[in-house]
Amino acid sequence: MQWTKLNERTVYANRWFSVNLADVELPDGRYLDHFLIRLRPVAVATVVNEANEVLLLWRHRFITDSWGWELAAGVVEDGEDIVAAAARELEEETGWRPGPLRHLMSVEPSNGLTDARHHIYWADGGEYVGHPVDDFESDRREWVPLKLVPDMVARGEVPAANMAAALLLLHHLRLGQDVPP
Repeated sequence: MQWTKLNERTVYANRWFSVNLADVELPDGRYLDHFLIRLRPVAVATVVNEANEVLLLWRHRFITDSWGWELAAGVVEDGEDIVAAAARELEEETGWRPGPLRHLMSVEPSNGLTDARHHIYWADGGEYVGHPVDDFESDRREWVPLKLVPDMVARGEVPAANMAAALLLLHHLRLGQDVPP
């Protein structure tokens, strides 16, 4: 069953996102107004070192008033290459410049409400270039053993679904173990 968008108008917009209202026709002929949020693409990155540790940020999210482990992430600027944005965000938020980045996955974290796409990358190493410029983004940055990731996710220590999915996939790829359901 496919919904049909008849039209869409912007209700509010800024440089980060727009809130739009769409007139939608349902397959049974009914109509409804549906709000949606249009967002810039998000670039996400991390580094895994030779000890199979992943570089994570411990941060507070005021919207949900929660703490958790995350990967460095941010919006892709107009005209910016997504891979370049991922490398930039990693360096700004952690102080680490990644080696060659490899695409891990792209996800739509809330496709019933927003068109956001998160593009997640990782590198097999990096170079520490100094204290992070955006140190206000996290309380601390740590190398965490990948073998701990499934238990961290299960305990809710990685609350963002996109980050949990990426870390579990990275765990599987690097350690070659099946991830528990």
